Amino acid sequence: MAEQQTQTAQGRKRKHFVPLENNPAVMTSLLHNLGLSPTLAFHDVFSLDDPDLLAFVPRPAQALLLVFPVSNTYEKFRHEEDKDKQEYEGHGEAEDVIWYKQTIGNACGLIGVLHAVSNGAARAMIQQDSDLDTLVKRALPLKPRERAELLEETEALETAHSAAASTGDTAAPQAEDNVDLHFVCFVKSEKNGHLFEMDGRRKGPIDHGALGEGDDVLSERALELGARAFMKREAEGGDLRFSIVALAESFDD
Repeated sequence: MAEQQTQTAQGRKRKHFVPLENNPAVMTSLLHNLGLSPTLAFHDVFSLDDPDLLAFVPRPAQALLLVFPVSNTYEKFRHEEDKDKQEYEGHGEAEDVIWYKQTIGNACGLIGVLHAVSNGAARAMIQQDSDLDTLVKRALPLKPRERAELLEETEALETAHSAAASTGDTAAPQAEDNVDLHFVCFVKSEKNGHLFEMDGRRKGPIDHGALGEGDDVLSERALELGARAFMKREAEGGDLRFSIVALAESFDD
């Protein structure tokens, strides 16, 4: 959501969405309306360390969404880690994961949930011929810049996002407000079994290494490679406003 700009590199006005609340019901409703199977839903994750609290989340967990404040610590780390990397140009069936570049202001929540359902086992749970199915299939052969343009131009996506953003527990900010919270998604690739950090503001997906065959994104190894390491680094900046949800089997099924 951060680093908003009013103009794109091409000089046209940048599109903005109303920020999506980090609320499992809101994000689940968004994806179900787009075409994700009702057998999957988002769930609050109240701890990454307490086994009793982790037990409340159905397993396997298909994706983990971490929401955090965009601090100076994060921005410094992001710029330092990305400065020598090439822009990601992956596309097509050869990709280990489908990655979306964020060009829509305040849409990091939307990018996060799209990363969650476009990758891993969740992708097979998208209902055929739904708006979400059409979007992912159209996005697959495109390079990141073209994918970003596809997201900007997909009316069904904007309509579903707008409806979801208006249903949170708190009053939604305006679309062009400065919001200091950001979403990052962790997924396990179906292609190579690695844990990937997916953030549309980075230069591409970040490979954190191999997971075991039975590991999901809440397994001990995945947490050590991904979310725990991320939170530990950000906690050094002194802001602990973290919130976490996981995509997993719905309690209704």
